[in-house]
Amino acid sequence: MADDMYTVTRSTVIAAPADQIFAHLVDFHRWTGWSPWEGLDPQLNRSYSGPGSGVGSAYAWSGNRKAGRGSMTMVDAAEPSEVLVDVVFEKPFPSRSQSRFTLRPDGGSTEVVWTMTGTKTLMSRLMGIFVSMDKLIGPDFERGLSRLKTVTESAGA
Repeated sequence: MADDMYTVTRSTVIAAPADQIFAHLVDFHRWTGWSPWEGLDPQLNRSYSGPGSGVGSAYAWSGNRKAGRGSMTMVDAAEPSEVLVDVVFEKPFPSRSQSRFTLRPDGGSTEVVWTMTGTKTLMSRLMGIFVSMDKLIGPDFERGLSRLKTVTESAGA
């Protein structure tokens, strides 16, 4: 059944301690500063629910065709090493996945690994004929990690 699943993974090294990076990941309000999907729709509608950050906090969005509609819920947060987010897309096509951020301290820096796993839907199978999920989402992860690096390193300076 491995063919029914997809995994996308990207990583970067950030010159900051894990707890400083963790703070940007565990609070959905702070995702606007680094998310690779920010700016897809200047009129994006956002709503937050649950606690201000951490397990149980939730974020929902609704926007234009590029931004789509969906929600995220923080399902686990082990400070300062891991954050697990349940991601549900409603539009442009329904899907559900989990994003895991793993932080591995190394001296004064931290390796941040962003992994998304999910079950292939009919739409993702059809799209997969032309482009893999890795090629589709991977560049977004790279852009997001680059932005997270910039935001985190500049905050610590």
